[in-house]
Amino acid sequence: MPTSGNFLEASEIPWENIGEGRRRQILCYQDDLMLIHFEFETGAVGEPHTHPHSQCAYIKSGVFDVTIKGVTRRLGAGSSYVVDGGVLHGAVCIEAGTMIDAFTPHRDDYLGET
Repeated sequence: MPTSGNFLEASEIPWENIGEGRRRQILCYQDDLMLIHFEFETGAVGEPHTHPHSQCAYIKSGVFDVTIKGVTRRLGAGSSYVVDGGVLHGAVCIEAGTMIDAFTPHRDDYLGET
């Protein structure tokens, strides 16, 4: 079972540039759960996509237009959302910010295990 270990220090976790004004930091994870820190520059887009994982996200800072199943809501710091696996969703960053996302099960594709 893949795991990050029990304790991680943010300063020791590398950031991965995922292009077009976005980067991610893979935080703790185990087989059935994963936590990711995302940063977005103003105007960056998380293209509409689906994946089999259930996902919930907490907007730590910034403003995002989040679309789930064709419905768009403008969300700011302190807001959150949840998406079932297989549901089309995406986000556009209106004001630079960060999100903390949780996935279940963990994302093999983020660990290079696809």
